[in-house]
Amino acid sequence: MNKTRKIMENGGATFVNAFVTTPMCCPSRSSMLTGKYVHNHNVYTNNENCSSPSWQATHEPRTFAVYLNNTGYRTAFFGKYLNEYNGSYIPPGWREWVGLIKNSRFYNYTVCRNGLKEKHGFEYAKDYFTDLITNDSINYFKMSKRIYPHRPIMMVISHAAPHGPEDSAPQFSEFYPNASQHITPSYNYAPNMDKHWIMQYTGPMLPIHMEFTNVLQRKRLQTLLSVDDSMERLYHMLVETGELENTYIIYTADHGYHIGQFGLVKGKSMPYDFDIRVPFFIRGPSIEPGSVVSQLVLNIDLAPTVLDIAGLDTPPDMDGKSILKLLDLEKPGNRFRTNKKTKVWRDTFLVERGKFLRKKEEPTKNVQQSNHLPKYERVKELCQQARYQTPCEQQGQKWQCIEDTSGKLRIHKCKVPGDILAIRKRTRSVHSQGYSSNENECDCDESDYRNSRAQRKNQRPFLRNPSVQKYKPRFVHTRHTRSLSVEFEGEIYDVNLEEEELHVLQPKSIVKRHGSYSEEEEPSEDTTDNEGMLADGINAVGQPNSVRVTHKCFILPNDSIHCERELYQSARAWKDHKAYIDKEIEALQDKIKNLREVRGHLKRRKPDECDCSKKSYYSKEKGVKAQEKHKSHLHPFKEAAQEVDGKLQLFKENRRRKKERKSKKRQKKGDECSLPGLTCFTHDNNHWQTAPFWNLGSFCACTSSNNNTYWCLRTVNETHNFLFCEFATGFLEYFDMNTDPYQLTNTVHTIERGILNQLHIQLMELRSCQGYKQCNPRPKGLNTGNKDGGNYDPHRGQLWHGWEG
Repeated sequence: MNKTRKIMENGGATFVNAFVTTPMCCPSRSSMLTGKYVHNHNVYTNNENCSSPSWQATHEPRTFAVYLNNTGYRTAFFGKYLNEYNGSYIPPGWREWVGLIKNSRFYNYTVCRNGLKEKHGFEYAKDYFTDLITNDSINYFKMSKRIYPHRPIMMVISHAAPHGPEDSAPQFSEFYPNASQHITPSYNYAPNMDKHWIMQYTGPMLPIHMEFTNVLQRKRLQTLLSVDDSMERLYHMLVETGELENTYIIYTADHGYHIGQFGLVKGKSMPYDFDIRVPFFIRGPSIEPGSVVSQLVLNIDLAPTVLDIAGLDTPPDMDGKSILKLLDLEKPGNRFRTNKKTKVWRDTFLVERGKFLRKKEEPTKNVQQSNHLPKYERVKELCQQARYQTPCEQQGQKWQCIEDTSGKLRIHKCKVPGDILAIRKRTRSVHSQGYSSNENECDCDESDYRNSRAQRKNQRPFLRNPSVQKYKPRFVHTRHTRSLSVEFEGEIYDVNLEEEELHVLQPKSIVKRHGSYSEEEEPSEDTTDNEGMLADGINAVGQPNSVRVTHKCFILPNDSIHCERELYQSARAWKDHKAYIDKEIEALQDKIKNLREVRGHLKRRKPDECDCSKKSYYSKEKGVKAQEKHKSHLHPFKEAAQEVDGKLQLFKENRRRKKERKSKKRQKKGDECSLPGLTCFTHDNNHWQTAPFWNLGSFCACTSSNNNTYWCLRTVNETHNFLFCEFATGFLEYFDMNTDPYQLTNTVHTIERGILNQLHIQLMELRSCQGYKQCNPRPKGLNTGNKDGGNYDPHRGQLWHGWEG
């Protein structure tokens, strides 16, 4: 990217030690927007809480765009936002919004343009994503300066390149035929038995994997050429409008990338430098061109820096700091000052990735934590809740608070009045008239019970004797049914079937049963007369197999249709009857639709089959009801503890079901690449839609694992340059980049235990930090136990004994 480097390096400042705190797309972008570590904005992965309702309600209203918009800036966003953004809303703080829906695409994507979804196809001139957002941003800047010449502008141009699917512009498809920048000393350096689990599991790449890394590096560089042109076009636009010397330009990325390092075919999410190190340039007023800054700069510093440029203070909940103080900006009053103070800046930061695991705690610890208050204090606090303040008047209330003679609050159980007990008895008697619980349960007594040997011997003559005749009921299913009870529209009718033989197609004798009276309904004379009148003079009574479709039309046995003569002679009668039929068809179609929905619901809620080898569905239901009944009688103090256990059980059950769904989905697709606990991908000839194409066939590769959750310290100063990591599995890693710049060897066993304890304490402090005052500790020597700036973590002073090398 020669054009970008010429504009930014020669015209601004270069930060040679720029990093991200979480090397993944959505967490890193969320940190850029909010200026917070992942443990403070809770976007752990590209799926976990990414653009979720919690993010939208809690953290999105506090991005740097909101602050600048409130001060009068014309804010605009163009490009990729968050991986799970669905385009249903415009994030707060942005006056102009062109956000990519979902993950990176170059063609065949959808953007949300100021609230309206806009689909794009596969035509380069008008659909290529990099060029689209560049054109939109240039047009918006020119329009804003023409209409609002004195209003400041803040624009974010968020390119998808070089993210997958790595589709380059057609004019760059022949570039970089021998790209080899990805081949470093750590390339295909595998397996690594001294590193964490996924590095031990990953072996050397196959030849097809190595060829894929070469093509991938080439295509990624080709996509960046369009970004390079975009930077040049933006630069020339600022020159043409006369705003270059009045504009700050910041260029950076959301994470690094590995291609073949340590045998990993591609990806990010590792704590090593090739994934966390990013480019970072800034140019603008009073920034010395060509300057180089060696201090640590993070993605969480971006939001405070933008606010500082706008003249705003950093909010106390942001974890980053403005980098302008590192640039020696000339300010009034300090131009001729000779005794400048040395800059105090961080030399250590936190790298974190993955979900926080729930630790199993001992029951005694739970009791101590939940019962830290005296009993009378807990009763007093509990009785402040509204559900305990009324004297057993609320529906379903089981407990009430009563003040005794001494003035102390007591919790008493509500006594059920006699009338409620009577209602419950009547309810039970009504339910007993329906399906009994015995009918729903499996009858497994015979399968469980086995007769004795003597009893089986006595039964043999009866089982073997063929002369014993089986009992045959005499009148069962041998006599025609005389009547039938039918339920229609909530009423029960008795239909006399014997009259059908004598009066075919005449209205049956139907007796309506309702309450204690019966009423016989006779057909009207008009209806009887109309039914006997056919268009061709044939009487329906003489046709025993004819089917009455409507009150004026019949279908005869020869499949011909005959209607009353009136319908063939009167246009109005024909029109009215056709409208009636259309209405009936529409009503039946609606009914069929509803019936299908009910059928689908019943299929989804089908009870388990009767299997005596396992607990039945109905016994499970009874067990659940019994647990709920038991819970309702628990003391309020015990309800809280049981609720916590219930949520944990629910979490485990949901996680188990999710694993089962994924497993079934893999089996259904025949996907042999996906393995439990691993993040894998499949690549084939159809993946890339633009040249250069892949024609070596499909392959599978795994790039990460579910237990790849870690917290790391990355320190860079005049004397130290190291990485210390603690993984969720208990594994430790330590790399000294002064002697091992490519992190080939884990040297944690060579570190003294006292130093490891200090590193652990410092790591625990950063893991719980909140705000820039806590998250930016002053530099300190590795052997000193004091921390300038205050002690804010309860772990300080504790020695740490549980590590694994």
